Amino acid sequence: MLDSRYNYKMNSYLLTLVLKADLEEKVREELLKSVKGKVVSEKGKISKEDAWGVRDLAYPIKKQAKGYYVHFELETDPAVARTIDKTLKVEEDILRYLLVRS
Repeated sequence: MLDSRYNYKMNSYLLTLVLKADLEEKVREELLKSVKGKVVSEKGKISKEDAWGVRDLAYPIKKQAKGYYVHFELETDPAVARTIDKTLKVEEDILRYLLVRS
């Protein structure tokens, strides 16, 4: 949790997720809701969310030939970004992700 006594600088980040294409809609929505909730709960904000849909992968990842792409533009504290990074690493339904500061 961020301490209000300190002046934290929010940084802009780009987050692209590649989810398993065969996930049920409900499971996919819950996963995306948890990612968004992590950002918002720590006083960050999501300025843009763009679902690109199912696309072919350049090469198979975890025996998957297709992936469901979602892109976020967000602003958050660097410590929260590190926490999000750690959370995404262990999620089984995420094939790949890219979190970069913009």
